[in-house]
Amino acid sequence: MAVKKPSFEQAMGRLEEIVGLLERGECGLDQSLKLFEEGAKLAGQCEDLLDKAEQKVSLLLSGGEEVPFEEEDG
Repeated sequence: MAVKKPSFEQAMGRLEEIVGLLERGECGLDQSLKLFEEGAKLAGQCEDLLDKAEQKVSLLLSGGEEVPFEEEDG
């Protein structure tokens, strides 16, 4: 069963939580590295979603045919 990626809003919310945890400095090194790794993955997913949205907006503004925006599963 494929794990569904979080929405942009969910990913950003989790990134904010991770930043808060890391800024407080209460986590040990191992936990901090795990949080950083999770944050990097979420940031990449957000970047991909933003790129897709930007492409759609550019296409719409250029008068191109509208293509429905769909998040990729997996």
